[in-house]
Order: sequence, then structure tokens, then C-alpha cells
Amino acid sequence: MSASTGPALRPIVVVNPNSDAAVTEALSQALEGFRRPGGPAVECVTFEDGPIGIVTERDVQEAALRFGEYAASRPDAGALISACYSQPGVDLARSLTRVPVIGIQDAGVLTAMARADLFGVIAVAQGSIPRHLRHLRRLGVDGRLAGEVALSQPMSVAESGRGERSFALLMEAGSALAAMGAGAVVLGCAGMSGHRARLEAELGLAVIDPTQAAVAMALGMLVAGTA
Repeated sequence: MSASTGPALRPIVVVNPNSDAAVTEALSQALEGFRRPGGPAVECVTFEDGPIGIVTERDVQEAALRFGEYAASRPDAGALISACYSQPGVDLARSLTRVPVIGIQDAGVLTAMARADLFGVIAVAQGSIPRHLRHLRRLGVDGRLAGEVALSQPMSVAESGRGERSFALLMEAGSALAAMGAGAVVLGCAGMSGHRARLEAELGLAVIDPTQAAVAMALGMLVAGTA
């Protein structure tokens, strides 16, 4: 039965757990290619009562509670995606719903390892790196990490994917990761998606937008009928 004549696929719901609508709009633009006739809708949601960015451990934990509650309220979804690289609330949400729940760090890292032996990660801020590394150890894949490099100048999540200044900082970090031996680079923030294609072309390496990777996984499950 073809997608055009079969039952409608349930929507893929991508949740930005911060309150910056500009980040949500950037996510939606990066995911436009997944919106195809006969395919599932891709909804992008903003938590308007969230912080402007997920920076501290407190931000992560508070966002986790919001995401868990939201996941429980969306049994209609085909998949739910926590679109923050710290992927707040993924474990909690999985305990509250039978809908598949995907975190973008998991998806980005797994996709990078499918493309290269060693991968690297670009973080927005140095303070986020210990949290990311803890999760890589949990996944058991830290041995495949060439390194994680933070942007050398402060930048908000919203501006990390637009403008020449942010692109230059991403190139600097990506070049450092290439020198460390990374064969693929994961963008360690959902807001960086606007620079993905150009960065890949300039670095000559696979550059993974983790939100795109998560939606690709969700789409595969829905089309295969495993979600």
C-alpha cells in the first residue's frame, strides 16, 4: 500500500524546550525537506514558559518536567523529539507515553558514527561540554569521540545559526575538530542548523544537524510501521 493511498501517518512533533520562537522557526526551516506529500506532518513547538536558552543544569531539569508533561499530552503523535542537545526529559517522557521519544544528541551522534570512525561536536558554550560527555559515556560511545570544542566567543542559541560572525566561529571550531581527527562533526545545538550545508562544504567533512537526524529516524520508523 503506497503512502498516498494508505492511512495518514501520525505527526512528528519537534519540541524546542526554550522560549525563543526564533530558534523554533530556524528548526522548522531546517526540517522543510521532510515535509512531503503523503508523509507525516512535522510540527515544531515552542515552550513559551521555558527559559530563553537551556544553559544550566537547572534549566535542563526544569525543561525535562515540561517535556515529560507535554509528551504525556500528545498520544496522537507518531514520534516526539526533544530538540535541545542536552535532550531534557527524554527518559521521563519515555516513562509517560508509548509514543517513540528521540533526543537529538542520541540521533546526531549515532548518525555521525554511521558516517565516520571518529566524530567531533561543536558546543555553544564550554559549560555544556561536561553534560554532553556524561551522556556519551552513558551511551558507551566516548571512545569514538575525537573531541568537543566550544565556540570561542559567547553567542546565544538563536544567533548561532545565522550571520557571518557565527559561521566564522563554527568554522574555527570545526577546523579544530578536523585537526583532532574527526571525520564527521555534530552541531551541538539545535540553533546551529542554518549553517550546516555551508559548513559541510567548507570543512569537507560530514556535518550533522542533530534535529534533522532525529526527524530522519522518526520518519524511518513511521514509514516502516515500527512506531
